[in-house]
Amino acid sequence: MPQLQIYNTLGRRLAPFEPLRPGEARVYTCGPTVYNHAHIGNLRTFVAGDVLRRSLKYLGYKVHQVMNITDVDDKIIDSAARAGQAINDYTKPYIDSFFEALDTLHVERVEKYPRATDHIEDMLTMVGELVDRGYAYEVEGSVFFRIARDDDYGRLSEKDLEQTQRGERVLDDEYDKEDVRDFVLWKAAKPGEPSWDSPWGPGRPGWHIECSAMSTRYLGDTFDIHTGGVDLIFPHHENEIAQSESATGQEFVRSWVHSEHLIVDGKKMSKSLGNQYTLEDLLERGIEPRALRYLFVSAHYRQKLNFTFESLEAAGAALKRLDEMRFRVEHAAEEGEPDETVARAIRALEQDFASALADDLNVSGALATLFAFVKEVNRRVEQGPLGTDDRQRVLNAYAGVDRVLGVLDPSEWRTESAGGDDTDDAEIDRLVQARQEARASRDFAEADRIRDELADRGIVIEDTPQGPRWKRTG
Repeated sequence: MPQLQIYNTLGRRLAPFEPLRPGEARVYTCGPTVYNHAHIGNLRTFVAGDVLRRSLKYLGYKVHQVMNITDVDDKIIDSAARAGQAINDYTKPYIDSFFEALDTLHVERVEKYPRATDHIEDMLTMVGELVDRGYAYEVEGSVFFRIARDDDYGRLSEKDLEQTQRGERVLDDEYDKEDVRDFVLWKAAKPGEPSWDSPWGPGRPGWHIECSAMSTRYLGDTFDIHTGGVDLIFPHHENEIAQSESATGQEFVRSWVHSEHLIVDGKKMSKSLGNQYTLEDLLERGIEPRALRYLFVSAHYRQKLNFTFESLEAAGAALKRLDEMRFRVEHAAEEGEPDETVARAIRALEQDFASALADDLNVSGALATLFAFVKEVNRRVEQGPLGTDDRQRVLNAYAGVDRVLGVLDPSEWRTESAGGDDTDDAEIDRLVQARQEARASRDFAEADRIRDELADRGIVIEDTPQGPRWKRTG
């Protein structure tokens, strides 16, 4: 397999991926904050992370990936209080909704999903180490990170922090601190809020410390890749680096991989514009999840993705072209020796697909390779019977690249909610044969009735010189 080159946000450069442990990729992904249902901008980021995970595996790496669940923060506490619920009861339906959305879009489950509320002790340990090393200080039960002690602070985001006034005492999250730039590690509890005991009194963790504590707990002080959306570069990921490296004295992450925003109709997605969609919103409109995943996958992770319903239709059309080739191959005759044209097309697909992925996950290039393969195979099918076992070789090649794309097998996407049909193949074959008999007896009204019945069930019949062929459209 070719050497993977990945764009590292730290340093803004393309560089060879060189994991700490040869052949193994240890990855941390910033997961959801579960105070609401994930919208499609969130889901685009998680699909981009899924493509990274699948690509690493395709290129031969063993992947160990961790994604956190932030189930305690200010928004969750405030929303739960308004709802009159404990935070665990409030977050549960949103956690369930998140995993349902991942499953609907065929996002692979990672190895570990730690929840913040299960790792308070890990966070307290890291905060204590920062206090002991002089990187953090306590004010009235809250603990803040002292940015002035970190000479390298800002190197990920490349922000000029001198533009921020220093030495001013300000109110941030309703707590005083030494420097306007300092950020909270541990928040003193307010009356009536959920809290945990700490050496500084009852309180709760700051958002940034959660990811540092959980990532080092499961991946070690230094690991290979940290992923997330570009909106997390500053301050979240910048603060993760500062507190993690100050606590451990070790490099935190070797490669930072960030995916760009999703916009809708050329505009930033927001509730006020009425263009913020959840997956459930789109499903209620009748969209196909498979087309949505294809749309997400088709855009490079470092490019903004403009979501429109027209682009979703185009994704569906692209899938139709891919499905048509599968259908033709599945029903093609075979005879004689394996065909060298087919073998050559498969070799080109496998080599060029891997090379595109190794070039900073160049999915556009990978899809171009796939469609070149489809064109070549279609041309070969039109010339006559395939060679013996060529059908399975082509389908195996499809399945191989689908380990990354996750969209090429329509049978894996059939659901009742998506309009899938539960008619078994034997029943379809019976109806197709009945239609043939009606046509042979010139009962065209009956033949048309059967065709329409099959169409209502999502079955399309293609009449060919070799006889009728059918396929499912859902």
